[in-house]
Amino acid sequence: MLHERNFPFSSLKLLASGRSAGKEIRYEDKTFTVEEATPEAFDDLDIALFSAGATITKTLAPEAAKRGCTVVDNSSAFRMDEDVPLVVPEINAEAVKGHKGIIANPNCSTAITLMGLQPLHEAFGVKRFVACTYQAVSGSGVAGMRELENQLKAWNEGTVSEPENYAHPIAFNLFPHVDVFLDDGYTKEEHKMLNESRKIMSMPTLAASTTCVRVPVMRAHAIAVHAEFERPVDVEIARKAVEAFSGAELCDDPANNVYPTPLQFSGKDKCGVGRIRVDSALDNGLAFFVVGDQLLKGAALNAVQIAEEVVRQGA
Repeated sequence: MLHERNFPFSSLKLLASGRSAGKEIRYEDKTFTVEEATPEAFDDLDIALFSAGATITKTLAPEAAKRGCTVVDNSSAFRMDEDVPLVVPEINAEAVKGHKGIIANPNCSTAITLMGLQPLHEAFGVKRFVACTYQAVSGSGVAGMRELENQLKAWNEGTVSEPENYAHPIAFNLFPHVDVFLDDGYTKEEHKMLNESRKIMSMPTLAASTTCVRVPVMRAHAIAVHAEFERPVDVEIARKAVEAFSGAELCDDPANNVYPTPLQFSGKDKCGVGRIRVDSALDNGLAFFVVGDQLLKGAALNAVQIAEEVVRQGA
């Protein structure tokens, strides 16, 4: 993403655990050597993009910030910290200005959902929403992708590959279980949708209920959203609002089988929004379907966009 978006850097340092130190990574005509991530490694760096998990982040991000390095973190470590901005640049880029050394990147399904919900909120004023996610196996890392591949190969060969990464087989299956279950019956992933949306949209009383489902798709998350608004809704106005929103691509002509799908939006920067219709159960309600590449808008792209805002705003 840094190269593709021509991010203005004069030098790039790759940091990882000691096990990866010395590994060479090549991109086009450049070769980068991985170094061990230590507190001292952040000396003289301007920006660090973290994707190391919450435990490592909680240790190293404050060390980097202490050294004058602005951290953009992709983990959940600081998302709900009141001193840390949680940013989706299309929605709250101004929040970057208030950082104290660390800026958080939201959860993947939250970021993708908001690419459809935010333009409708701007048009009609959202009150509450219900979301059901259909999350690709790559959202749980390479282990999830390998598990799906192995189970598909085993099925083709007439054998069985037992689940290791998931509680149930994922090939030809799906299950409403993403992250761990909490005492209230929701998962941590489902709580993220509510809490992070409230923070990003500056709506502390926004109501939301989510069911997160793992599906046998390699890449790109899909979310079905049913939202209730303050003002009367209009489908054509909704479509125009989505079309004008920088993070979304309108993909909405069901009569001709046009609606967003994971295959279509894998590798795309924008999130597809379609199936926009008046909700039959909610007052002033709209239902819609949004699909986005969780490795891009749900992670790497959004992080680089935040870094671009840091540079642009001189923050």
